[in-house]
Amino acid sequence: MSTENEGNAVPPAPSAPPVPVASPAPPQGDAGATAQLPPVPSGPPEQPPYGPGPTQSYGAPEGSWPPPPPPGTPGYGEAGAGGAGGGWGASYQQPAPKPAGGGRGGLIAAVLVAALVAGGLGGGLGYTLAKDNDGQGSTTVSAADNGASQVKRAPGTIAGVASRALPSTVTIEAESNSGEGGTGTGFVFDTQGHIVTNNHVVAEAVDGGKLSATFPDGRKYAAEVVGHAQGYDVAVIKLKNAPSDLKPLSLGNSDQVAVGDETIAIGAPFGLSNTVTTGIISAKNRPVASSDGSSSSKASYMSALQTDASINPGNSGGPLLNASGAVIGINSAIQSTSGGSFGSGQSGSIGLGFAIPINQAKYVAQQLIKSGKPVYAKIGASVSLEESTDGAKITDQGAGGADAVESGGPAAKAGLKPGDVITKLDDSVIDSGPTLIGEIWTHKPGDKVKVTYIRGGDRHTVDLTLGSRVGDS
Repeated sequence: MSTENEGNAVPPAPSAPPVPVASPAPPQGDAGATAQLPPVPSGPPEQPPYGPGPTQSYGAPEGSWPPPPPPGTPGYGEAGAGGAGGGWGASYQQPAPKPAGGGRGGLIAAVLVAALVAGGLGGGLGYTLAKDNDGQGSTTVSAADNGASQVKRAPGTIAGVASRALPSTVTIEAESNSGEGGTGTGFVFDTQGHIVTNNHVVAEAVDGGKLSATFPDGRKYAAEVVGHAQGYDVAVIKLKNAPSDLKPLSLGNSDQVAVGDETIAIGAPFGLSNTVTTGIISAKNRPVASSDGSSSSKASYMSALQTDASINPGNSGGPLLNASGAVIGINSAIQSTSGGSFGSGQSGSIGLGFAIPINQAKYVAQQLIKSGKPVYAKIGASVSLEESTDGAKITDQGAGGADAVESGGPAAKAGLKPGDVITKLDDSVIDSGPTLIGEIWTHKPGDKVKVTYIRGGDRHTVDLTLGSRVGDS
C-alpha cells in the first residue's frame, strides 16, 4: 500500500493485499493513494502520489540502496517539516512577512477578537440581567470556571492519558539553509534529551539547517539531528541544553496490539500543536511504501499499524498511544483520496492512518543514538518493485549493472537465483517487492527466516540468515 507522508502522496495499497504479516505492499494506481504525514509548511509544496512503476532493486550495490520509491509512489507530503520535495515531510518556502492586519493571520486574529468581544458582551448581559432580578426572589447560581482550577480525570480515561503524555510530546520546526521547512511532531525518548520523530519531518534541517522543539508549556529548545533513516522513516534529534525534568513516554509492545484496541494520537495537525485524537487499531501488518515525492527520493517501507484516529499533516512523528498511554507506533502516513498531497491538495484525514510499529522504531532509534547511522537487514538480492500480486520476483540484473543476487550474500547461500518469485517470508505472505522489503526490515541482521519461492512452477522453501547494511546510501 502506498501512502502520503503527512502531506505527501504515498503509493496505493494493493487491491487485495495477501494478508501481509509485516510487509509493505506495492504501490498502486491513483485510487486510494496514501501519503506520509508531512510536517506542516506555511506554503505546502506539491507531491506526486505513489503508484506502480519501474523495477527497482533491493539489496543492490551500496550506491543504490535503499531502493528508490516504487514508480508512481506518492510522497510524504508537501506540507512537512522534513523531507525534500513535496509531501507531509516536504519542504516549503518560508513566507515573507505580511503587513500587519493582513492575510490569513489577520483574519484569524479578527475572529479571535470577535469571539472575545462576544464573550465579554454575553458576560455583561448575564451580569446585568442577574442584577436586575435581585430582590425579586430569584436566585442565580454560576458554575463558570475561568481556568482558576483544573478538573482532574481518572488515569484510565482518555483525558487522563492525554494529560500524562502531552508534557512529553513536542512540536518540531525544521528549516533548511534556504528557508524551506515545516512543522511536525516528536516525543521524548530518554532523559538525555533524545526526541524520536520521522525522517521526513527533519530532512530539511539535516545539512546545516535549523531545528527547534517546543513543549506544550511553551518551553522551546534548539535541537540537532543525531541520526536519520530514510528507509525506515525514523529520525532522532537531541535537545541542546536539555532540561533535567524530561519524562520519556513509556514504550509498549506493538507485537501484542490487537485489531480493535483503542488508540490515542498526539500531534500538530496543520500546525495546531498539542492536538489529541482517538480511534482504534483498524488493521495490523499493513504494507505501506512512501517517499517525499522528489525525483531523487528513495522510498520508506513499513509493515504498519493502521488506525482510524484522525491524523493530518503535522501529525508526522507523533506518538500513537494505547489505552494505557504507552507508545505503540509513530504516526507517519495517511491514505489520501485526492491526486495531490496534503500540502497541495489540502486533503486531510479520512480515517486511514498508518504508524510505524514501536518495536521496529525503538530498534532503529537505538541504532541511530549509538552510531548515527541506520542498520538494515537484507537478503542480498534485487527484486522488482512493479505492481504485482504474485510475489517478489528477483530481477535478472541488479542496479547499475550489478548482479541481481549478491555473490556470497544471504540469498546466494540459500540457493536463490534471478527469476525466482518469493511468495512467503516465514508465515508472512509476500505479494510484491515492496512488501518483501517492508517485511525484511521488521527483522534484525542475523535473524533466521524461512523463504518460500517458486521456480519453474515448483514451490521451494529454504532457510536464510539475513545480512546487514549500514546507512542509507
